[in-house]
Amino acid sequence: MSKNIAIIFAGGSGARMGSGIPKQFIEIDGKPIIIYTLDNFQDHDEIDKIYISCKAGYIDKLERLCRRFAIDKVAGIVQGGETGQDSIYNALLAAAAENDEKDIVLLHDGVRPFITSELISKNIACVKENGSAVSCTPMFETPIVSESGSTVDETPKRDNIFTAQAPQSFYLGDILKVHEQVRKINRNYEGIVDSCTLMRSVGKDVSIVHGNRGNIKVTTPEDLYLLRGLLNYKEVRQAFGLTEKEVPGSLKK
Repeated sequence: MSKNIAIIFAGGSGARMGSGIPKQFIEIDGKPIIIYTLDNFQDHDEIDKIYISCKAGYIDKLERLCRRFAIDKVAGIVQGGETGQDSIYNALLAAAAENDEKDIVLLHDGVRPFITSELISKNIACVKENGSAVSCTPMFETPIVSESGSTVDETPKRDNIFTAQAPQSFYLGDILKVHEQVRKINRNYEGIVDSCTLMRSVGKDVSIVHGNRGNIKVTTPEDLYLLRGLLNYKEVRQAFGLTEKEVPGSLKK
């Protein structure tokens, strides 16, 4: 029977955070951001295994954290690479060595800790139906194109513009083959910003899964305030026994 595998890439240095440690290891209420992320996949009934690519020098620390917080679905932690795509490739190789090419992999940022269980399930279902999935949200603000960065060249209609998030999900064999194809001609992954871009660079179709705006990527100090607010909101929901669409009156907008 095929498996569903989470591939978590956590090889970043967190330079924009200015924290002195990789952002994935910053603690919020005594728990590192990476553990909040892993909890979502650990607790999901459809996820069978987790592989993580981790910044060099932090693998031992991450192994200790996984033991401490009972993240026992982790099947391997590998060293990250020079780029985000290198890190993903390293984790994919580890997964391919132990699993079938028809298994589904969900590629997810280690610093997107507020992914919902629903979005994980929607990614898995979309891959089964269409062969791929990229989590997206509609563009809510006005997009602007500017070559100079100082004057507006174009304001395209936002109706057909989306923002890509994660997970981005594929069959293990498919995404690994595309990595190997691209690496032969573009070893440094120049211009490849995510797995969707990677697949599109070789002409592959990618299907959209509608995500949610709370699935933030923690990149700057301001994002830590957003994360704290989202975690508080989640605690209130759980305390009142509410669904994601129900909130107490004081939180209604």
